[in-house]
Amino acid sequence: MAAKPTRARIRSYNVGFGDCFLLTFFYGDEETRDVLIDFGSTQRSPFGPEDGLLAIAKKIGEDCGGKLDMVVATHRHADHISGFGEKPGEVIASLKPELVVQPWTEDPDLEPDAQAPPGAEGDRSDAPALVSRLANMQAVAAALLNEVPRLEASPSVRKSVREQLAFLGETNLANKSAVVNLMKMGKRPPLYASFGTELEVADLLPGVGLEVLGPPTLKQSEEIAEQRDTDPDEFWHLAASAGATAGAGGNPPPLFPDAPILQEGLHQEARWVIPEIERMRSEEMLAIVRSLDSALNNTSLILLFEIGDTRLLFPGDAQIENWNYALRTAPNHEEIQKRLASASFYKVGHHGSLNATPKTLWNAFERASEDVTPDRLATMVSSLAGKHGSVDRGTEVPRKLLLAELEKKSNFHDTEKLQSTDTFWDDVEFEF
Repeated sequence: MAAKPTRARIRSYNVGFGDCFLLTFFYGDEETRDVLIDFGSTQRSPFGPEDGLLAIAKKIGEDCGGKLDMVVATHRHADHISGFGEKPGEVIASLKPELVVQPWTEDPDLEPDAQAPPGAEGDRSDAPALVSRLANMQAVAAALLNEVPRLEASPSVRKSVREQLAFLGETNLANKSAVVNLMKMGKRPPLYASFGTELEVADLLPGVGLEVLGPPTLKQSEEIAEQRDTDPDEFWHLAASAGATAGAGGNPPPLFPDAPILQEGLHQEARWVIPEIERMRSEEMLAIVRSLDSALNNTSLILLFEIGDTRLLFPGDAQIENWNYALRTAPNHEEIQKRLASASFYKVGHHGSLNATPKTLWNAFERASEDVTPDRLATMVSSLAGKHGSVDRGTEVPRKLLLAELEKKSNFHDTEKLQSTDTFWDDVEFEF
């Protein structure tokens, strides 16, 4: 095999609302090394393959020649890992990946109050524990999702709130099958990475540098566990207790099982307040599950592949609190900014959402330009409009203002533009 690749191809599959990228490095003798980055969806595209993720898994097997060298699961959200479970996951496991890489928060050997992976340097004993909350927080998502059918029947609950609760609840479910499969599918022991982790993959990817720019550990940055509600921990513990009492394989019980149920015969004077209580409660539930969604995104891996002068950036769903450490507060953040500025490819963060492409990052891309040049920045987004967020509030995903900027200043690739059920993938290629 040649000492370094001669070209690379990034293939994005139209999974609908989710991410799935196959990064293939071609060497001089046409031998390849293949890295699968995420595989999940929470809603199929109308132009995706008929068999959904199973068909895509089989196509991945064809495209990598029946062998994966590395699997990366950037974080635990369903739209990034659901394809690693059930039958699609069996197909991926059959490709016998050498190594599986996940964020440090997925390490099953972590202590309940862990603030960093075992052996990490430094100490921030005042940092809030994050890892011990993730399972409890996902129990909240399951409990809230269980209440959506009842809320749909309530005229006092806004349609946009019901839709967001359903979406975020589904996205944040624990995906146990996928989690278990990821733990055991690699030939080598899995790697759980954080900012600065040195991934020893030179034998897997000859001539390819791989830098981990996120997530930071809690010892490095408290921001990834930033709490945007008054005291959401109380809800996490409550939901954990509720989940523990659910029957095996059954739905979780209501989030507040002991709350009194309003009956007929209420005084006329009191009836006006019931719809208002229902509305307020639904919006408080949405605030809770949004906090969970943000916490999981802030555990997302940020990976920078480097081949000579070509840099390929894959940030998963990393939000601003995750990005801030690499861009602003890490001891070597100025050097990181310089490397990122020269990136040739950017996988658009969080399906093109509002807070996942920091202006500090976007404005620094030297290859982003209105002029169409041979070395112009290439960008790629995997998304599905109308699934998440609100145009009226300016939170729609993908964000229209960001899409306009991407189309204006980069060679932009969007899975929503794929209009064929037969050719459900899109490619970006580089020569070195």
